[in-house]
Amino acid sequence: MFNYSKDGVVVSTVLGARTINKEGKYPVKIKGYYQKRPKYDSIGICMTKEEWNKLPGSKSFEYRKIKQAIESCFSLVRMNVEALAEKGIFSFNTLNLRLGKATGDTLNSVIRAKIEELKSEDRIGTMQFFKCTLVMVEEVGGKDIPFSAITVEWLQKCEKLWSKTRSVSTIGMHMRNIRTLMNEAKRAGVIKESQYPFGKGLFEIKTGIGRKKGLTKKQLKAIFDYKSGNETTNRYKDLWIFIYLCNGINPTDMLKLKFSDIVDGEICFVRQKTERTTKNRKEIRATISVQMQAVIDKWGNKPLPDNYIFPYMKGNETAIEAKAITRDVVKRINKRMKLIGEELGIGNITTYTARHSYATVLKRSGVNISYISESLGHTD
Repeated sequence: MFNYSKDGVVVSTVLGARTINKEGKYPVKIKGYYQKRPKYDSIGICMTKEEWNKLPGSKSFEYRKIKQAIESCFSLVRMNVEALAEKGIFSFNTLNLRLGKATGDTLNSVIRAKIEELKSEDRIGTMQFFKCTLVMVEEVGGKDIPFSAITVEWLQKCEKLWSKTRSVSTIGMHMRNIRTLMNEAKRAGVIKESQYPFGKGLFEIKTGIGRKKGLTKKQLKAIFDYKSGNETTNRYKDLWIFIYLCNGINPTDMLKLKFSDIVDGEICFVRQKTERTTKNRKEIRATISVQMQAVIDKWGNKPLPDNYIFPYMKGNETAIEAKAITRDVVKRINKRMKLIGEELGIGNITTYTARHSYATVLKRSGVNISYISESLGHTD
C-alpha cells in the first residue's frame, strides 16, 4: 500500500500472512529491507486478507480511518529512515533507537536488540560476545541501566570490578561493544553529545599488551616432522599445518571450503570475518602445496565439487550449529597441539599460532607488509 526507498533502504506496508489470530485476521506490518535483510514490525492493527485488499480503494469511514492509522505509522518510520539515510548512518538498530523501540532508554534493552539483530544476520560469534557484555554490565548496574547512568565514573566502576577476574584485553573488547552502542545512541539522538562518556579526557579504553607468538622456521620444521603413534593427534596436527600453509586461514573459513573453491591449483576464499564489513569483496588465493594436498588426500572428503574439503560440515547446519562445530574442531586442534608443543619444548600452540606464524615468517623473510596483509585478508 505504502512504499518508500532511499539509498538501498526500502520501507513498505504489508500484511503478515504467516501469523493469524483467533479471529482469522493477520497483523499489518511495516517491512524494512536493507542489505538483503528484511525486518518486520507489527503496528497493532489486524485485518483479514479480504479487508486488506479492499483498503486502498475503499471510501468507507471505517476503512479510511484504518488507512490513516497505517499511513501515520508508515510516515513516522519513513521520516526517520530518510533522516538516517541522508546522514549515511542507517542500520535497523539505529532506527530502533531513534523510534524508541525495544530500548526504554536502557543499555540492557539496546544490547538485547543488538543480539537479536546479529542473530538474524547469522553473526553468531559476535552475538555470543554481546551476550557476555550484557551479563557483565548487569553485574554492575542491574537489569535496568538508563543511558543517563553511563558516565565516566560508571565505566570506571565497571573496569575496576571486571579487572578482578578478566584481562585488560577482554575488558577492552567489552568496553568497545558499549562504545559502539553509545555511538549509535548519539547518532540517533537518544543521548546528547555532552552525555557521551568516551574519548580523550573522558573514559579511555585501555589496550592490553599482546602476547602474539610467531614460531621460527626451526620450530615449524619440528612440528612438520613430528609423528605420533596416535592417529587422532596426527589428524589434528595435519589440520594445523593446513591452516598455516593456507595463508594462515581462519578455522571457520577452512571448514567451509569446498572442492569447488579449488581453481587452477589454488584455493580461493573470502574471509567470513571481513565479508560483511568491506565494500569490495577481497578474495584470498592460496597455492596448494604438496603438503596441503597430502592433508586433503588423507583426511578430506571425496573430491566432488559440492563436497566440503574436510568432513565436518554437512551444509544444512544453522549458523549456531556451524559455530558449535567450528569451536569443537578448534578445541580438538588446540588440545593436540598443546601436547605436541610441550613434547617439542615449544610451549602452547594454538590455531592462532599458525595464523600469526604465517605472517611472522613472511615478515622475517623481508616480504612487503602490504602483501602479508592482503594474503591474510586484512581490511585496509
